[in-house]
Amino acid sequence: MAVVQYYGTGRRKTSTARVFLRPGTGTITVNTRPVDSEFTTESLRAQIRQPLLVTDMVDKFDVVATSKGGGVAGQAGALRLGISRALCEYNLELRPALKKAGLLTRDPRVKERKKYGLAGARKRFQFSKR
Repeated sequence: MAVVQYYGTGRRKTSTARVFLRPGTGTITVNTRPVDSEFTTESLRAQIRQPLLVTDMVDKFDVVATSKGGGVAGQAGALRLGISRALCEYNLELRPALKKAGLLTRDPRVKERKKYGLAGARKRFQFSKR
């Protein structure tokens, strides 16, 4: 018997999340652990739940996800995008609501590389006249 599930990939900074939505009661599992133990701050957990709240699907799906790369903020953003994309795969009529909330946009901001002759990406070394 095949399991009914909807898939979405999310990326943010250097993090990647693979998200599977399965019909259920609303539990969120990330890397085989509950979301509360994986993401300790309430703001990150709220960010992950945002697509489900916007579409009013909180108690209709279980979220099973794997995330790797980057830090907790990047992983939370990647999960948010992955859940949004999976919801669009489930029902295309949810797309306008998700798009209006800005949840389908891949945040393109990544760390700028360090340049030679500089202290960082843009910071310079202290200027000395003599």
